[in-house]
Amino acid sequence: MNLIYDEMALTDLEDVPGPDLLKVITAAYRTRTYLSGAATTVVAEADGQVVGVAFGYPGEREDIVDDVMVDLTTQNAAFDGPYEPEPETHPGEWYLDSLAVDPAYQGRGIGRQLLSALPHYARRDRQTVIGLNVDRENPGAFRLYERMGYQVTGPQMIGDHTYDHMQLRIGQPVQTIHA
Repeated sequence: MNLIYDEMALTDLEDVPGPDLLKVITAAYRTRTYLSGAATTVVAEADGQVVGVAFGYPGEREDIVDDVMVDLTTQNAAFDGPYEPEPETHPGEWYLDSLAVDPAYQGRGIGRQLLSALPHYARRDRQTVIGLNVDRENPGAFRLYERMGYQVTGPQMIGDHTYDHMQLRIGQPVQTIHA
């Protein structure tokens, strides 16, 4: 996941030493909010280790998820101040915030497997659309999302960087029956 933050080149994080950023990211992924509260973390395992991760949440929970990073960066002296995340989601979507596969395991279908699992979680959270932002400088990721049925809905600025916002319609959410 640290690779994603590096590639995003967010100005708020550029002066933070790598070990301090990794410490905050690791702490965030250990919170209830990230694991199974407001957000969902899905992992892929191979050879007894985690080799891929997908992290997402319903867009209306973005502030709750972002507050975890704000709180953790406020508590870490390596940060000049709290991290100030920018809105990334679009209304009415389950947002895939991050997808990462260990470089040693790329090209083995792990990203596809993680993406294939997401509709279950989106429907569980009563969403019918999954959205994501893909770096225009990552054509491999763009092709994967396109092959999985995602379509570009327009540009998305995050920091000083332009991404393509993509969405996938997945159908009806899981219905809860109350007796």
